[in-house]
Amino acid sequence: MGIARYILHERTSALFKRSLSLKTVVQSPSSVQIVEVGPRDGLQNESAFVTTEQKVHFIQKLHQAGLDHIEVGSFVSPKWVPSMADSMHVMKALNRWRMGGELSTNTNDQLTLSCLVPNIRGLKLALQAQADEIAIFASASEGFSQKNLNCSCDEAIQRFKVVVDQLPPETDVKIRGYVSCVIGCPYDGLILPSRVTEVTLQLLEMGCHQVSLGDTTGVGTPASVLTMLRDVQNALGVNDSTNDDKLAVHFHDTYGQGLANILVSMERNIRTIDASVAGLGGCPYAQGATGNVATEDAVYMLNGLGVETGVDVDKLVDAAEYICSVLGRETRSRAGRAIALKRPLKIND
Repeated sequence: MGIARYILHERTSALFKRSLSLKTVVQSPSSVQIVEVGPRDGLQNESAFVTTEQKVHFIQKLHQAGLDHIEVGSFVSPKWVPSMADSMHVMKALNRWRMGGELSTNTNDQLTLSCLVPNIRGLKLALQAQADEIAIFASASEGFSQKNLNCSCDEAIQRFKVVVDQLPPETDVKIRGYVSCVIGCPYDGLILPSRVTEVTLQLLEMGCHQVSLGDTTGVGTPASVLTMLRDVQNALGVNDSTNDDKLAVHFHDTYGQGLANILVSMERNIRTIDASVAGLGGCPYAQGATGNVATEDAVYMLNGLGVETGVDVDKLVDAAEYICSVLGRETRSRAGRAIALKRPLKIND
């Protein structure tokens, strides 16, 4: 064996041993559910205009990549979020498609289409649109709640209790909760884990089947995320050996900590991860916050850990390339860029 080959062999062996030790350290679940938030949380913060038809095609491509839980719209006032003004049209087109109508080639009963609702009017529109799930959102920060919802945290919880109470008793529509600013806030600074726990418990008690914990500004590190998760899970009675389906995590990648924060969340047996294809998004009320963790990066990492997601990363990159061409911008996903660069060049006819 030549010297160069011997060195390469030794380095490869070392990397393999290191990967085995990582597998031991990261006690990850065997499978993870990815909630794709790009069509809502991602596009709502993009300046480029996206047509209803383009949104529908984008969501179809995401589903074709294997994503079966997609946040597709928001029934908020068009005055505040004009990019979501066509959410009803998007939902109607998607319902025709998935029910085998004019836009569909197949039917998938497992596809969950979720919409954000801020109030009773939003709830009525979501029910009219036949959303499978509604998402309600509160904050662990008083300052952010005032900026985002124009009310205190306690007032927001009371508002959403009224919304949830308006759901028909016979409905199959699920309720998903969000908690914003679980680590830090651009107005209030660092957030106490006990505050996150308090809001999370309130959302679960009012009927949310799951609460997604959002690091809205992306300031979290593995240490601060782990501290916060322990506090919440201790209150829920979740131990180290129990899979936690009540909680999800939602990390913005402002400081490049998103994937590391997902790893420590998996150590806490959290099995649902929010992500946004191409790293789309940001937050209009958190200056400097970048998009969510890129779905391609998350899937690439999870594949390397042997964790099943049901997502085809190559088709995911197809979806990212499509929406980035519509937006006229490059992907923020490093894995997505690397995979795209390995593809043969497309030659126009």
